[in-house]
Amino acid sequence: MKVLRSLVLAAAALLVACSPDKKVEAPVAGAPTTIRFATDWRAEAEHGGFYQALASGEYAKRGLDVKIVQGGPGVNVPQLMAAGAVEMGIGSNAYIVASLAQEGAPLKAVAAFMQKNPQVLIAHPDAGIEKVADLKGHPILLSDASVSTVWVWMKAKYGFTDDQVRKYTFNSAPFLADKRAAQQGYVTSEPYTLEKEAKLKPKVFLMADEGMAGYATLALATDSLIAKNPAAVKAFVEASAKGWYDYLNGDPTAGNALIMKDNPEMKQDVLEQARAKLKSYRIVEGDKGAALGAMTEADWKAFFDDGIALGLYPKTANPKQAYTLAFAPK
Repeated sequence: MKVLRSLVLAAAALLVACSPDKKVEAPVAGAPTTIRFATDWRAEAEHGGFYQALASGEYAKRGLDVKIVQGGPGVNVPQLMAAGAVEMGIGSNAYIVASLAQEGAPLKAVAAFMQKNPQVLIAHPDAGIEKVADLKGHPILLSDASVSTVWVWMKAKYGFTDDQVRKYTFNSAPFLADKRAAQQGYVTSEPYTLEKEAKLKPKVFLMADEGMAGYATLALATDSLIAKNPAAVKAFVEASAKGWYDYLNGDPTAGNALIMKDNPEMKQDVLEQARAKLKSYRIVEGDKGAALGAMTEADWKAFFDDGIALGLYPKTANPKQAYTLAFAPK
């Protein structure tokens, strides 16, 4: 099942391995530029735009040879970037990117391919939970990464207390065993899995619609790559934006085929429902219909201001250490 991706920063390694002095090889004239792009989970619809861009040749048209490196529960994207194993990768959400920036890691978000964070809280349908605030006093299953980030926001907004937290171990069995419990998830994943496998139609609360700010599925590039080959970064962002548009609004067959090739456990019905939810909840373009991949200074400032107010970041935190608008669509 989908969970909030692990927040293991590996910042010390990044500071060494991605230092500005590290050389980025210039491409041979006429040859495509190789971009190894690490995803934050096993191949799925939430990566559909990248796979669609690869399948349709959007990267190749722009002189890129993109190789998608599939993630998983033990994969740490910043570590892969630090080790030079990949040139770019996904930052699952703004909390992760902001934390990396606070550690001084030499990388930045260059685009945000989900304007809304797809994280949800899930409750039993017959537990008297009609709104998130009703979960006060109830057990809530959360990953370690959630406890150190979004839980702080939830406590401030709803008056939740730390004694409610239970360990989420990527398994919904404890949630199913306790009708008073709630658990974290992604709107595109756990709700459908629970309906399909446990025959349970849960109450689902999308935290972005509850006021939780922040982008998700951010494309990350090292400061070194940005400085040495900005054209490749720009091409990657443009091609990915086109891939996401085509995946959501056109025929996703080619992208889905590559997803299932990388992840043979993925099923067609899971892809179809996830794509439908990405569209119906407006996860990728947001409620205001932003350009695909867009970011704004105002959004990042609002996110950091919220984090500073909650004590997540120091008052001296500089949002511009986390991102650059040089490549994001306007």
